Amino acid sequence: MGQSASTFAGAHNRIKFRSSSPISSMKDSDDSDDAVIDVFEVGDFDYTNYIPDECLACIFQSLSSGDRKSCSLVCRRWLRVEGQSRHRLSLNAQSDLVTVVPLIFSRFDSVTKLALKCDRRSTSIGDEALVLISLRCRNLTRLKLRSCRELTDAGMEAFAKNCKGLKKLSCGSCAFGAKGMNAVLNNCSALEELSVKRLRGITDGASAEPIGPGVAGGSLRVICLKELYNGQCFGPLIIGSKNLRTLKLFRCSGDWDKLLEVIAEQVSCGLVEVHLERLQVSDTGLAAISKCLNLEILHLVKTPECTNIGLKTVAEHCKLLRKLHIDGWKTNRISDEGLIAVAKHCPNLQELVLIGVNPTCASLEKLATNCLNLERLALCGSETVGDPELSCIAAKCNALRKLCIKSCPVSDQGMEALAGGCPNLVKVKVKKCRLVTSESADWLRTTRGSVAVNLDATEPENPDASASDGGVPEVGSENRQVAAQVGGANIASSSTGRSNSFKARLGLTTGRHLVACTFRRWSSFGGSSSSRNT
Repeated sequence: MGQSASTFAGAHNRIKFRSSSPISSMKDSDDSDDAVIDVFEVGDFDYTNYIPDECLACIFQSLSSGDRKSCSLVCRRWLRVEGQSRHRLSLNAQSDLVTVVPLIFSRFDSVTKLALKCDRRSTSIGDEALVLISLRCRNLTRLKLRSCRELTDAGMEAFAKNCKGLKKLSCGSCAFGAKGMNAVLNNCSALEELSVKRLRGITDGASAEPIGPGVAGGSLRVICLKELYNGQCFGPLIIGSKNLRTLKLFRCSGDWDKLLEVIAEQVSCGLVEVHLERLQVSDTGLAAISKCLNLEILHLVKTPECTNIGLKTVAEHCKLLRKLHIDGWKTNRISDEGLIAVAKHCPNLQELVLIGVNPTCASLEKLATNCLNLERLALCGSETVGDPELSCIAAKCNALRKLCIKSCPVSDQGMEALAGGCPNLVKVKVKKCRLVTSESADWLRTTRGSVAVNLDATEPENPDASASDGGVPEVGSENRQVAAQVGGANIASSSTGRSNSFKARLGLTTGRHLVACTFRRWSSFGGSSSSRNT
């Protein structure tokens, strides 16, 4: 640098620490009287100026949100670069946000992903704030709206006209209706993903205005509808989305069989993923889905009218199926017959989740023999899965890497069978299996050191419960324990004045989704073994 060693050492000794006030750190670096720190000065030069803005922005992007905030307090340059390099922003969307929108987006002028979330008990932003945001963020590509109940169709229309590059829209518990949604679809030609939950402004009944497809029909790839009273008014959008690859329908009222038949006729070639949860759909709807010959992922959750007949039809036609999740709701309408058809016709199956379904060795052996790529298996709430079935899995499923057993009548004997089978096994989860002891889990860990064994100890059985109770008291108590774990301190601190019946209901509601959430975390490794084509 042209500086002698003595000059360098002298400069090092001149580093100054004048103030720790975060306000003074905002001042210009050339104001030596007010600067927090003269960063390694040699003469009057600050070596941090050697870092280009682009490089500094890359450094900021690798930091956590808290660290970025701290960096923005160092000096005005860092404040400017941090704001200009922040592309993702989440705001509390209460009504008073409108007064500070110009200030916020003067600093964060490069935001492309925005979340506006309001507390249900507060008044949310209205059309004025949303329009101001759209004028400041014309490059917005993703928008998430939560509980913005003051937004109207007019506000959404103005927003859509200003942000035509929007690619992803997710809205939940909002009050605008079909006109606002159609405005987005008619203006945002690049929209690829749409998620709608509890859209309150949609008219119920035959008078509901149809939604879509608009110009977005040519670009939409993912549609997710949740808890809609009249979700079938999105039928024109689904049918008109020629490039649709993923369709998710959760707890939407109405009979969906006829609409699924029309959907399958129009977009069957492109659909690769279908989720149906708590939906009025029968084997007729499954027969329609079977026309989607490229289907790879199918979730059937609590659809009691779906039987072995419908599952066999899907299996016979959708031979590329890779992931199958079935929650039979203990109706026993899907059993060995349907699973054997899957084993026979779907050799590419990699992931199988069965909840409330009762497979036996007959179907499990077929699945293990024919589905040579089966890597992830979950059996939950199955009355027929005992030690013989677990031994069958250990002996036959050579490709299996992850196994989850929950609320099944397996014992230590079944766990011992895993010690000598499933050569590629890396993880075992056992939950609520009363006959499995911690000793057998420890023995399996010792025997197979490369296998991670996760055993959830169950609570002791209620001595007052009779044998005819079928374990209901224990299930209730464990579900309450699950609810406490999921809810954390908030539930614990607010439960003082609540009745035991309320806690039980909360536990049952929360526990239903535990296995699905656990297995979704497991599935995250799927990309390492085979890439998803979605």
